Amino acid sequence: MAPYMAEWDEKEIFPVETMRKAAQLGFGGIYVKPDVGGSGLSRLDTSIIFEALSTGCTSTTAYMSIHNMCVWMIDTFGNEEQRRRFCPSLCSMEKFASYCLTEPGSGSDAASLLTSAHRKGDTYVLNGSKAFISGGGDTDVYVVMCRTGGPGPKGISCLVGWNSQPTRAVILEDCVVPEHLTVRKQFGEPLANNQYLQFRLAEMATRLLAARLMVRNAARALQEGREDAAVLCSMAKLFATDECFGICNQALQMHGGYGYLKDYAVQQFVRDIRVHQILEGTNEVMRMIVARNLLQG
Repeated sequence: MAPYMAEWDEKEIFPVETMRKAAQLGFGGIYVKPDVGGSGLSRLDTSIIFEALSTGCTSTTAYMSIHNMCVWMIDTFGNEEQRRRFCPSLCSMEKFASYCLTEPGSGSDAASLLTSAHRKGDTYVLNGSKAFISGGGDTDVYVVMCRTGGPGPKGISCLVGWNSQPTRAVILEDCVVPEHLTVRKQFGEPLANNQYLQFRLAEMATRLLAARLMVRNAARALQEGREDAAVLCSMAKLFATDECFGICNQALQMHGGYGYLKDYAVQQFVRDIRVHQILEGTNEVMRMIVARNLLQG
């Protein structure tokens, strides 16, 4: 993916064939059960795989993580007919999936969503709008959160169906630290020889490792079904996205004016990571979850 990341970004390409090649390696249903085509790996395995893939193309990996979540939802909560019907073609990425939660008037407060589903014979009739749907318009299967009961989270159900939601969106993820300092010179010396920048690099590497370990610790807790899994995941999401944005922003600063040029990937990494402080629950909501857990304890 790495040689094509900038081109896919510039031309807004959804790299279907590349993702299908990734699916041949088992990356279309990483933590989905093997009997429907999944790889049956753990959440910890998954976090390591996505971290590695994101060094090739952050936005493509972000979509693949959502696709994997959709397949897992069908595998875990669907009936046997639904598992057999949807999961094999999704695990092979013959078909692609989107997760439809966010609405124009419902972001972090997901429990206030308005999209409704009413039973009509053997079908459900859906009405409403979804926004910021990754892969929307290019995907085949939609996992839709909708209201079938009263107000609040207990009135929400999840429906799965074939393509009926054309909304488009882009989401992006993760970052790497460029090697710019070893070749760029100021005042006759490579930037890498500047002690201040050396210290900043050391800090960036330390923060990146801390974020990685928090994500993997939360993944392990989620896999084991521990009671503290939700709060650990919230801490990891908050810490990793804040720290990685800071790392990318500092890397851009080290590039100076070159950091803004599209010839340098760092500007794309800054854009890619910034949105993750907002999506999948804003970092303010993550703080609320952590604080609530502390105060209840």
